[in-house]
Amino acid sequence: MTPCRILLVYTGGTIGSVEDPDTGALKPLNFDHLRNRVPEVDALEVELDFESLAPIDSSDMTPDRWGELARLLFLRRDRYDGFVVLHGTDTMAYTASALSFMLPDFGKPVVFTGSQLPIGVLRTDGKENLLTAIEIATKWDSSDPQRGPQVREVVIYFGDELIRGNRAHKQDAEGFQALVSPNFPALAEVGVHVRFRRDLLLRPVGEPRLNEDLDSNVTIVHLTPALTAEALRHQLSQTGLRAAILRTYGSGNAPRHPEFLAALAEAQERDILLVNVTQCTVGSVDANRYVTGAGLTSLGVEPSLDITLEAALTKLMVLAALEPSREGLREAFKRDMAGEQTPAEAIR
Repeated sequence: MTPCRILLVYTGGTIGSVEDPDTGALKPLNFDHLRNRVPEVDALEVELDFESLAPIDSSDMTPDRWGELARLLFLRRDRYDGFVVLHGTDTMAYTASALSFMLPDFGKPVVFTGSQLPIGVLRTDGKENLLTAIEIATKWDSSDPQRGPQVREVVIYFGDELIRGNRAHKQDAEGFQALVSPNFPALAEVGVHVRFRRDLLLRPVGEPRLNEDLDSNVTIVHLTPALTAEALRHQLSQTGLRAAILRTYGSGNAPRHPEFLAALAEAQERDILLVNVTQCTVGSVDANRYVTGAGLTSLGVEPSLDITLEAALTKLMVLAALEPSREGLREAFKRDMAGEQTPAEAIR
């Protein structure tokens, strides 16, 4: 049996970093460092290649870097059976979400992983995360007559959890279970064995595509009791703004003050799409549950169900580059692209 060919892509992050002896800060190293620290990689029954994208701290991640990574994976798709992307945890959920929308129907595993401690540290979580991510990328579906891979989408493996990339959220700055999937089950049980939930895994419905362009004219408005209508107007007055995510309370609630609602109505008149995303980590937007949410719906603010902030932002950036009109953007946003949201009928 021919070994799987896996491409390991290093973008930076704690997993490949060591401490600078002069400053004590973490700085990125190269693949040779990773290989020396994890000799078990050479024992895997896999053909492993490496590429690096000028390693950066994930806090420096940008849409341009997402485009660079998406293009790399798309161009290498036919050459490899799967991909493992090493990435810092701070923005991993954003990048994994973006890639899920930039590479629809990719049809091969793209497994993001990283660590909370550098891979050279004695208690590092990086070694297990790396080895298991590679193993997941090499797993094949024995029930598939065409012998396809088990995972055919963008996922994150971290701290014994395999989760859909666009369902992820970083919840912990220090714990080894840093990333969670608050509104969707894990895609596999990872212990002594890896047991996949085939009923949850995505399968391509079309040919793989590359949505290369992104429109960054999307903003996030975080509601607080101190947010004034004047401040809201200022944030929504950005030149070229296509969409704004309203981070609402609870199940999608917002103030009913006339000036606040007027500011939103003015944004609508400028063809800005407004999307209602709850501040709560767990749960869904039900904009008609309370009168404070129904007011937004009556204005034309689009409820977002249980999508994460990371997925809402990156989905809007991808779709804004594809849809020139507000209504086209609205209709596209409502459609599920990559398993990022639970259908309304399933939630209720």
